[in-house]
Amino acid sequence: MVSFLIAYASWSGNTEEVAELIRGALGREGIETTMYRIGFGPVPDPRKYEAMVIGSFTWDKGATPDEVKDFVATIGYKPKPVYVFGTGDTQFGGDDLFCHAAVKLARFYASGCPPLKIEQSPRGIQEMKVIEWTKGVYQHWLHLHELKC
Repeated sequence: MVSFLIAYASWSGNTEEVAELIRGALGREGIETTMYRIGFGPVPDPRKYEAMVIGSFTWDKGATPDEVKDFVATIGYKPKPVYVFGTGDTQFGGDDLFCHAAVKLARFYASGCPPLKIEQSPRGIQEMKVIEWTKGVYQHWLHLHELKC
């Protein structure tokens, strides 16, 4: 069975909500997922999964939280493929810094899909945005998998 690692850091619960929505959408595509809350327990080995999805809130003025930086350093390599999502608040930093941690992570991992950016909570119309992004991730992964065969 195909398995994805979903690793996320959540401060207020918003990023965790997005991770759960992604998990549900991938599950509907037949993908098994392992959820890992960054900073809690031993770091899983991404080599055991076909893909990694990483999510983070944006801290301070566009900063990536220290626990996410520590997670990336602990892994010690850049798994492929990696898909990135983030939560943020345009009220703190405007559009330039909105979900900047996700932008930086997507650039670092050379993600094959643009990062998903969610304003605070994924509820309402943003829930569909999460589901559509996840469908795009799945399609991208399928395409990569077909190229390997």
